[in-house]
Amino acid sequence: MIELGYKQIKIFKKTYFHPFIPLKPAYKQLSKDRQSYSNAVIEFLNIEIELIGEVPQRDKVLYAINHRSLLDIIVMEHIFAKHDKNGTWIAKQELFDAFYGKFFRYSGCISVDLQNRRGLLKFFKEIKHTLKKVDDFNIYIFPEGERNKTPDVLEFQSGAKKIAKANNLDVVPVFINDTLERTFRQAPFKEKRKVQVYFGELIQDHEKLEDNYKEFVKNVKGSKNE
Repeated sequence: MIELGYKQIKIFKKTYFHPFIPLKPAYKQLSKDRQSYSNAVIEFLNIEIELIGEVPQRDKVLYAINHRSLLDIIVMEHIFAKHDKNGTWIAKQELFDAFYGKFFRYSGCISVDLQNRRGLLKFFKEIKHTLKKVDDFNIYIFPEGERNKTPDVLEFQSGAKKIAKANNLDVVPVFINDTLERTFRQAPFKEKRKVQVYFGELIQDHEKLEDNYKEFVKNVKGSKNE
């Protein structure tokens, strides 16, 4: 799978470094390339994704997703592939500096350095510019900011709220109901493993984003216990 990832970087580079491709088709192609890679991984691991709820038809929304594993991105890209969604992941600068950083950089992800004021200003300008130029663009973010090893929702970092508020974006709450770190270690499975992913109603109140998300997750867990 690592070998497949390195091959994928070469595919990303063809679009990332293309001197003449405009922003909109570039993001569309990079999204399709990420999705193609993700579909291949899902098939290799023998995982089936069960979608509960609806993916919004319209674009220019922010998807707020819980985070337990690197596999979360793979699962979500598999869903986005089925619904022809185009967008980018927001990731900490540390990920771009890690040994797999080229995968994130060249696949069209956008980095943010929360400790650098100048970097933050550049980041928000880039988001606003991209949303203006790409009319079918979406933003994907893990608002907890780090992988969560607990059964609860961690306190949100400020990024999701600020991005949504600054660009007047509705927020789609998403809950991956699985401990995918463990799933990843046990895969590939002989028998297909089903992973449930819940999509909630759009959240328009940016000030209560975290509270509304936690209420959504509470309802998801409550429905499973009935």
